[in-house]
Amino acid sequence: MEVIIGLGELAVSNRAGDVLKTFALSSCVGLTMYSKRKRTAGMIHIVLPKPSENLKKIPLSAYYATIGVPILINKMCHDYGCLRNELNICLFGGAESKSDKIFKIGEKNINKTIEILEYMGLNYQLVDTGGCFSRTIEMDVASGQIKLTRQRLNLVYQ
Repeated sequence: MEVIIGLGELAVSNRAGDVLKTFALSSCVGLTMYSKRKRTAGMIHIVLPKPSENLKKIPLSAYYATIGVPILINKMCHDYGCLRNELNICLFGGAESKSDKIFKIGEKNINKTIEILEYMGLNYQLVDTGGCFSRTIEMDVASGQIKLTRQRLNLVYQ
């Protein structure tokens, strides 16, 4: 079954027939985790690095790297019995778009996600980050194999 991960969402599965999928990662970051031993996959679609200080309500738990990444790790390890040191963690996205040239949201998303992973003592790979591409990623739960599709962002600067 295809499990779609939308903006600010995450999912974990250990069902062999499942494929985790998220679309249109431009400045957003897609983070995947896989435990070969448990045949368990997790994916999160991070929109922003952290909530602003004056935010009264958090839209979705996985919307921010500072909140979503620890939740995903907890689900993988606590709920599904994975070991932190066995997780194969990959990052995708963090592109620069036209509106992102000034704010550098993609770069901030990548940096904050890396900061969290390093703080937690987790190894990771930057598989396909930065640049000016929108990315769609699909992860097969049975094998942990990731399919990446890229599409160039149309950047017009004035």
